Amino acid sequence: MSPPRRAGAMALSLAVVIPAVALASKKAPPPATEEDARIVIVHALNRLGYGPRPGDVEKVRTIGLDEWIDEQLHPSRIPDPAMAAHLAPLRTIRLSTGDLLAHYEIPREAKKEIQARRAELGDAASEEQMREARRELMQKYRGRMDGTPQEVVQELQSAKILRAVYSERQLDEVMADFWMNHFNVFAGKGPVKFMVGEYERDVVRPRAWGKFEDLLRATAESPAMLFYLDNWLSADANAPAFRQARKRGLNENYAREIMELHTLGVDGGYTQKDVTEVARCFTGWTIRNPRQARTQFFFNERIHDHGKKVVLGHQIKSSGKNEGDQVIHLLATHPSTARFISYKLARRFVSDEPPQALVDRAAATFRKTDGDIRAVVKAIVTSPEFGSPAARAAKVKTPFEFVVSAARASGAEVDDARALAGRLAAMGMPLYLQQPPTGYKDTADAWVSTSGLLARLNLALDLAAGRVRGVSVDPSRPISAQTIGSPEFQRR
Repeated sequence: MSPPRRAGAMALSLAVVIPAVALASKKAPPPATEEDARIVIVHALNRLGYGPRPGDVEKVRTIGLDEWIDEQLHPSRIPDPAMAAHLAPLRTIRLSTGDLLAHYEIPREAKKEIQARRAELGDAASEEQMREARRELMQKYRGRMDGTPQEVVQELQSAKILRAVYSERQLDEVMADFWMNHFNVFAGKGPVKFMVGEYERDVVRPRAWGKFEDLLRATAESPAMLFYLDNWLSADANAPAFRQARKRGLNENYAREIMELHTLGVDGGYTQKDVTEVARCFTGWTIRNPRQARTQFFFNERIHDHGKKVVLGHQIKSSGKNEGDQVIHLLATHPSTARFISYKLARRFVSDEPPQALVDRAAATFRKTDGDIRAVVKAIVTSPEFGSPAARAAKVKTPFEFVVSAARASGAEVDDARALAGRLAAMGMPLYLQQPPTGYKDTADAWVSTSGLLARLNLALDLAAGRVRGVSVDPSRPISAQTIGSPEFQRR
């Protein structure tokens, strides 16, 4: 590594680990100069979106920052005419789970041949030999498929990048990303790769600004979530239909995560007994035809546990599927959930350790509005803490935020986003492929490392030099590799 690059990496490392000072509790004074006003606008563009494209600062200045924020809080009011053209080549992102399973899943015969070839080659087979064998068999069956499972994931990743780069509804993209990470599913698990597109398009995005309880219920009933956290297998071992349930028993995975990660938080006041009781309430919440074209949620009464249950001190009335609905309502309206969701949103928009006063006010808004997401986000992004000088550049960009903001800042044209998705994977953030249900962290400690920061610097150099496949940058633009790779650009 050359001395200039090493020095740049060292400066970058120092910049991102310096702790931010405590946020001011009083409202910041209005900008005194044109430069102050520009800084405030850039801060809003970085936090409520993925950074400014050329001309965005002037556009917001013309509209007025308060008006722009209000527009972003109501994305349906914002025209976004160019987005359809950018997404048009991605044919799979508009298909249903059933269509994807029917036309992109590897045929059973091919899977059997792949297994047979693996057995034939034995343990001594190299990874390259197995890849070549797989390629040969996939070519043999290609005529029966419209594409491969890998293409489905690649197009999902490309669509996410393109939306973040080009959409005028920047805060909408931030919120979609926030909720997809909060209610994380892993596309690498079985047929989830065919379910996650529908999950994001039809479950998460339409409810990203509504009532939290509606979003929670929709994710609970999603085949993607049911398969990922194994609730589709959960059954009462004593049910008459237990034999037909293929000896499935009680599975506590989803019950634990809905409380720890989706609602109450790890310190939200539940016990292991509550986990078991919640799991019992959700027995029978399963999937019809999980690996076939008509994949959908249904409640199987025959494998449901109809016994008495108590969750968080509340008696759950025996009522079949409605027991799970009762649990969802109980969790969505619990004070711990108001605090936990408010804390996570404040952490996303303000700082890694948001001020307690801000979290308290946001939680009060959550409770007062019955979990109205838009009202909670508005309370945070219009707060004095959000606009305070101490909040500026207080957060380190995740790899996704860095890659997208670099493309936006340079005014890049992204004709093919696959190379950018590959860079994200190399930085440790392959989209839709985070295996733990925790999702990706949005705090500095997860992303500040020598290798990660050098990967960012290399992307900045390659982007400026036109060496990223599918991405072109106008060399006459003033944004340089030094700007994109600078310590300041690593923060938002």
